[in-house]
Amino acid sequence: MDAAPTPPVTLVIFGATGDLTRRLLVPAIINLTRSRLVGEDLHILGIGIEPGDDEFLRGRLDQFLNHLSGEAPTVKDEAWESLRRRISYTSGDFTKDDIFVEIGKRLGPNANAAFYLAVPPSFFGTIVEKLAAHGLTDESDGVFRRIAIEKPFGTDLASARALNAQILAQVGESQVYRLDHFLGKETVQNLMTARFANMMIESLWNSRYIDHVQITAAEIVDVGSRGKFYDATGALRDMVPNHLFQLLAMIAMEPPNSFDAEAIRNEKSKVLKALRIYTPEEAKMHGVRGAYGAGPLNGAELPAYRDTKDVSPDSRTETFVALKLYADTWRWAGVPFYLRTGKALTARDTEIVITFQPVPFAQFRETDVKRRLPPNRLVIQVQPDEGMSMEISIKSPGLSVDTVPVSLDFRYADKFDIAKTTGYESLLYDLFIGDQTLFQRADGIEAGWAAVQPFLDIWARDESVPDAYAPGSMGPICADELIQRDRRQWHELGVVLHKNDK
Repeated sequence: MDAAPTPPVTLVIFGATGDLTRRLLVPAIINLTRSRLVGEDLHILGIGIEPGDDEFLRGRLDQFLNHLSGEAPTVKDEAWESLRRRISYTSGDFTKDDIFVEIGKRLGPNANAAFYLAVPPSFFGTIVEKLAAHGLTDESDGVFRRIAIEKPFGTDLASARALNAQILAQVGESQVYRLDHFLGKETVQNLMTARFANMMIESLWNSRYIDHVQITAAEIVDVGSRGKFYDATGALRDMVPNHLFQLLAMIAMEPPNSFDAEAIRNEKSKVLKALRIYTPEEAKMHGVRGAYGAGPLNGAELPAYRDTKDVSPDSRTETFVALKLYADTWRWAGVPFYLRTGKALTARDTEIVITFQPVPFAQFRETDVKRRLPPNRLVIQVQPDEGMSMEISIKSPGLSVDTVPVSLDFRYADKFDIAKTTGYESLLYDLFIGDQTLFQRADGIEAGWAAVQPFLDIWARDESVPDAYAPGSMGPICADELIQRDRRQWHELGVVLHKNDK
């Protein structure tokens, strides 16, 4: 069934002159316009600190779209020209009342509105309080007011609880849309369908058949010009409680009783609440971290993280983290989840690897099979080459019984045209129609922070620096040791699984 167009709505973007707006939000709305999922009744009101009028913001976006490279999600066309006429701009200080009075005048009392907070986290609570104080979050029959908030949502458990309390004191949970752009990826959204619409997968989806799960979000880029932000954040805060935990929740959740948003979010929150909370001693054994050193990367000489601009020379911030976690549920009892993420690694690669229990060797004792059979693996590639691959063993041609691994593959690019999407299309569409399935709920946010808080605490007290690793590598040696203690190994980064071994 085709998706229905969105209702009339004004998207109010706080931080409209920033990178997120021009690189992802506006291209996504152009794509929605081209697909006729939004129409002439969608308007954009940009809010920024820079002085200017409507044509100022339109011109900024024109310049960006004129310089889009081949990797860009969209180009200027009739859809852009149609949308361009419906973009307006007003400038002001987010912490002052004047800008909110102006927003109220532009919207009027009966307009649907979605407020998108594409601003630093320090403004989240203040903007929501100001919106509420000026009556801009008040809803009535047939009129909605929604708030979309980008990550990071808090910096630890205490700050996440405080921010949730501050926001939910002003608006209801049904009005809050906490974004994680990973959930806009087609492959991530397909996880539930792949599991629950295929009995051969779901019937094996438990500790009896699964040995362990690996979730990786690797980046080839370094910190670059984001030194000030990153040195106050680090790899764990930046990626684990949001991106990686959302992927974990999609993998480990129980079947919901429907595909209703709250039913799905209930099951995801249950998984996150079931993550084992480690003692300080356990956290030391189950988490490692690293920071890249100096060396060649992508044809250039990369300075060490501590020598990066705006990074303290005495920094103890990690650019790589690996964790071993458990979800203490009946389905996943005893199955470890290995998570890792880092910068300046050998490849850009976000993937989930489900490794099944090994096959009993007894059946092959009379054959020439000399080595242990490799376990079956289901590899879910989130980016950049979206798809799924099931690794199985077959007999190689010849008189002797010898096995070789092969892959049964599906790639989205082979079947569907998804190359021109940003991943924000589905998130914005759901924001406009009021579907919270792909958005995080307050209790899930706090449960995620609770699970990583022991690691934050022990590393805050640890005077040592993170282990060094070479740029372009798979990370520090301590990450290999973490998984090798269990006689397992990491899936190799950057392996193109749809090309079978020759």
